[in-house]
Amino acid sequence: MVSAVSLLSLTCPSSFAATNAAPTSTPARRLAFTVCTSSSSSSSPLPWAERVQAVAASRRGEVKARAQMHESGTESPLSVDALANVKHVLLPITDRNPYLSEGTRQAAATTTSLAKKYGADITVVVIDDKPKESIPEHDAQLSSIRWHLSEGGFKEFGLMERLGEGKKPTAIIGEVADDLNLDLVVLSMEAIHSKHVDGNLLAEFIPCPVLLLPL
Repeated sequence: MVSAVSLLSLTCPSSFAATNAAPTSTPARRLAFTVCTSSSSSSSPLPWAERVQAVAASRRGEVKARAQMHESGTESPLSVDALANVKHVLLPITDRNPYLSEGTRQAAATTTSLAKKYGADITVVVIDDKPKESIPEHDAQLSSIRWHLSEGGFKEFGLMERLGEGKKPTAIIGEVADDLNLDLVVLSMEAIHSKHVDGNLLAEFIPCPVLLLPL
């Protein structure tokens, strides 16, 4: 209703202003209580309230027309798929579960689903603050990763390991995403709740969109 009013050109008839003029010492009060009529090229202009109702009805008609266009299958510019240009997805794995945690399995399934839909490549980065020699179930975890991505239809994917570097996982994810010019990072909120990834640093270190999956 406010936007409709802003489109109107309002003028006060000179006779009305002359008969309702307040003392010059209170011009603001006079303007605040002056009732104006809408100007129109017609010889008998619509009252202000009817004019507003007419504009509002026109707006409702436009909205209804857009809704019918959407139902008919004609896409509007605002309905563009935000992930249409995703061609390379990063799946970071920060948990130490050799068979992958529930959140990591969910992230893996989402990554393969998106990559399959948009024809994107997948890179997995395994991050741990311990060196490879200190992780007894390291090989079992890699086997689990391959199995879950294979279940999603990806037997071929990029695999990186960033182990024992002493860097924050969030910083490592940002470095990999930047070096490989990635389009999307898929993470489970589990990685943040478990303190493996610092949610406050995501915006600072990750140069591309991040998809956070709820638990």
